[in-house]
Amino acid sequence: MIHGESYKPIIAEAAKMAIGEENIYERVFIFELLKGKNDPNAVAGAVGFSVRQPKFYVFKAKAVLLATGDATLLFRPRSTGEAAGRTWYAIFDTGSGYYMGLKAGAMLTQFEHRFIPFRFKDGYGPVG
Repeated sequence: MIHGESYKPIIAEAAKMAIGEENIYERVFIFELLKGKNDPNAVAGAVGFSVRQPKFYVFKAKAVLLATGDATLLFRPRSTGEAAGRTWYAIFDTGSGYYMGLKAGAMLTQFEHRFIPFRFKDGYGPVG
């Protein structure tokens, strides 16, 4: 049986084999999306830097997928005490993807959802 903590390394290994390890860049902080020269409404790449080495990257792309995650710390959780620091409030989801998409001209919609942990007798937690 595959457990959640084992799933990511298994998928990552399959991706490395399919894409080629030389085409994978890890620990690169993307801070700007590049617009297309022929189509100013299209994103043609990204600019970023390594968080471990003094390197600067400029990526060209036919398609760009912005998958930075939510903005979980945009609002303070209503939880108190020990529940305020639980793992479902991902500290690295800062909303930077929202900013980059907005700056590149994307229409941001469906921001109505806000995570509220389910509370039950003697417990609390994220549920579907």
